[in-house]
Amino acid sequence: MENTAIKKSGDDLTNFVLNESMSDPIQTFSTNPSKPRLKLPVNACDAHCHIFGPAAQFPYLESRSFTPVDAGKDQLFALHDFLGIQRCVIVQTALHGFDNSVVVNAMQARKGAYLGVALAAASTTSEQIAEMDKQGFRGIRFNFMAHLKNSDSIEDILALTKRMEPFGWHLQVHFSSDLVHSLTPLLTQSAVPVMIDHIGRVDASLGSNHVDFQGLLKLLDDPRFSVKVSGIDRISKAHPYDGGVLLAKILVDKFTEKCVWGTDWPHPNHHHIPDDGQLVDLIPRIADSQAKIDKLMVTNPEKFYRFA
Repeated sequence: MENTAIKKSGDDLTNFVLNESMSDPIQTFSTNPSKPRLKLPVNACDAHCHIFGPAAQFPYLESRSFTPVDAGKDQLFALHDFLGIQRCVIVQTALHGFDNSVVVNAMQARKGAYLGVALAAASTTSEQIAEMDKQGFRGIRFNFMAHLKNSDSIEDILALTKRMEPFGWHLQVHFSSDLVHSLTPLLTQSAVPVMIDHIGRVDASLGSNHVDFQGLLKLLDDPRFSVKVSGIDRISKAHPYDGGVLLAKILVDKFTEKCVWGTDWPHPNHHHIPDDGQLVDLIPRIADSQAKIDKLMVTNPEKFYRFA
């Protein structure tokens, strides 16, 4: 079934070609996702997505690594309405850097139902955190990936968590899977809860016994840590993403109270463009009962992000 609210051109998944040219914008999302068969529960939350532009209103950084086709709030809202999602956590993108106004604009448009995770320096003050909290932000994300530069030391980041603590914020971390071993003794010093992105970016083809996934499980034994079972399409090569689904299910089964789900729309820095409707329809394979689906999609994000 075609979604005319989202479709804006003849592009589709089969026509996707990755283009690294800065002058030729890269398509990062499907303009014609499938309609999911799964009916999501009321107040279902997409706990990880982004907004790109529109560049005419919210310019991209000159130092960006690529230029995307705009994926603004109106397209995100249309996608969520189409998928049956009422709540959302927008994660600020490196394309916009520390200027989080693109996320603020979207949160104001759907006030209370859309919250945010900011990009900010480790030197962010308590006064700045207080202002961002009023805007709807609930945490700050730090990247430890080769393609995403982070100039702050882990010591400075840990110092920042002490200023975040009075506001009930959290630290969101995005790291390559091998770093789980070296980061664990440092992250456990955080003064605030820690959310781990995208199943720790493990390689699903290596299976559940691989040392990196086992390191993630050990880290999640700590009550202060939670994980996003988003990105199964990143850690697996092709739909139906069986390897990624298997690892996500292990996490939801073992840590039912500590998992949230997200589309990761509009899918930047990817090896293909996933179909967001197909991602929704994989949820029952990850959370194999209605009780688990309700926890994953409603209760857990509601509690962690403090939705009203």
